[in-house]
Amino acid sequence: MIQTPKEILDTILGYLGFAFEIKEFERDGAGILQIYTSDAELLIGRHEQTLEDLQYLVNRLYQTQNTNVPRIIVDVEHHRDMRDDALIQKVQHLADAVRNSARPIQTEPMNSYDRRLVHNAFKDDPLIMTWSPKDDARLKRITLKPRRTPSSESAE
Repeated sequence: MIQTPKEILDTILGYLGFAFEIKEFERDGAGILQIYTSDAELLIGRHEQTLEDLQYLVNRLYQTQNTNVPRIIVDVEHHRDMRDDALIQKVQHLADAVRNSARPIQTEPMNSYDRRLVHNAFKDDPLIMTWSPKDDARLKRITLKPRRTPSSESAE
């Protein structure tokens, strides 16, 4: 029997004894499962590790049924949304410093989810480009640097 991501998450949280409600959303082609509970802190965990692990489990179980399914994002009472907004604001401040100084700046080490957010935030920026190393490390720094434009290259 094929289970939906919501059913998988419902089963996991039910076995763990949580009282909760799950709502499904879709944003940018990704499925989002939003959990509402009085035990939000327990599901988020220290350094968001419990939330990350829960999302990992849901995706692994869902992808065993069908390998060609999109990733599912698990969030607890919009915690991830608020954290993502704060991260983008912080990186925007770094980008402002790069614009003012024309010198590259590195972020703190980030996981793949956070790096994807940052890269997507600057993909259409005409002045700032992002770069991260192509290695197998789980946490990597992103370098924000001035984007070379045809007009800046002709001025050199």
